[in-house]
Amino acid sequence: MTDSNKTDHRTIEGARTGVTAIPVRGADPYEVLVGRGLIGSVADELGPDVRKVLIVHTSTVGARAVALREALLERYEVLIAEVPDAEAAKRVEVAAFCWQIMGQADFGRKDAVIGLGGGAVTDLAGFVAATWLRGVRLIQVPTTVLGMVDAAVGGKNGINTAEGKNLVGTFYAPAVVVCDLDLLHDLPRNEILAGFAEVVKAGFIQVPEILDIIEADVEAATDPSTEEFRRVVELAIQMKARVVGEDFREADLREILNYGHTLGHAIEHAERYGWRHGAAVSVGMMFAAELARLSGRLPDEAVDRHRRILESLTLPVTYPVGRWKTLLATMQRDKKTRSGMLRFIVLDDIGKPTVLEGPDTSLLFAAYQEIGS
Repeated sequence: MTDSNKTDHRTIEGARTGVTAIPVRGADPYEVLVGRGLIGSVADELGPDVRKVLIVHTSTVGARAVALREALLERYEVLIAEVPDAEAAKRVEVAAFCWQIMGQADFGRKDAVIGLGGGAVTDLAGFVAATWLRGVRLIQVPTTVLGMVDAAVGGKNGINTAEGKNLVGTFYAPAVVVCDLDLLHDLPRNEILAGFAEVVKAGFIQVPEILDIIEADVEAATDPSTEEFRRVVELAIQMKARVVGEDFREADLREILNYGHTLGHAIEHAERYGWRHGAAVSVGMMFAAELARLSGRLPDEAVDRHRRILESLTLPVTYPVGRWKTLLATMQRDKKTRSGMLRFIVLDDIGKPTVLEGPDTSLLFAAYQEIGS
């Protein structure tokens, strides 16, 4: 982290006791608030002009959605849209269900959508808010590690189609992202660890301190009650905030955030979204590391470090070798492909990402053999 980033962090945090406010700069700047017991502050973040609020959530956080609705009712007209869990929420039919609720309630441009849930819900809520009347106020309240460090931050949102993941979507900045770490205490252990794929991704591409903390004590780093956990989450959010603040529409720098995602998205598609996003990205990062090594870029020790850290988080690092042709065909349709050429974010070393464009299919297959099971 640069000195300027540290100064910004101290100045903003001082205004709210116990809350870290991470700025996301750009044409539509906003803050990511990190702390404990923050969900009660959502009403204050909606602003004076909002009259109606739609809370988009899944059944897994249904009780929290009801409690949030009750807290908001004194000041707003509040509706609730319960949507399917995980990637099943990211379908145009589900978005249309939300639009129907908003239309029937006569939602205007000064009204608001709250995304309460994991990454799929914040993706959907962002898409719904961006497209209703060409944009209404959006507040993201992620309830998973993945949502906090990745999906809810950065303004990218979208839905899936039969052809692939996130092929339909928008760039749309929220008004604020509220990361209440207390919401993570009820999460199953495997859900927390799956979310850590995006945390370690930040470590691999830009913030090696994250990797050091995990390697020092993986149990403490992945326990939502510890300071180590809060530290790595904040570091991951700060990294993404810096990147998207410089490149909101993924024209250049933001592309580094796709580390592990080209193959990872193909795996999710092959598994019909039955795999957790973090598990698929974990395999994708291992593939990218092997691809960089075979390209003469990444040292063996850095590849081994990938494997050690991901395995310490009980994340997968292999995928069936017989699925290669299916995965390759899906990757070739990926939105990250340009002029018919596949693009992969790879590393020259830990913290040194770069683009590998148009690698030969024989090289890709060789790298896949290294992670094949």
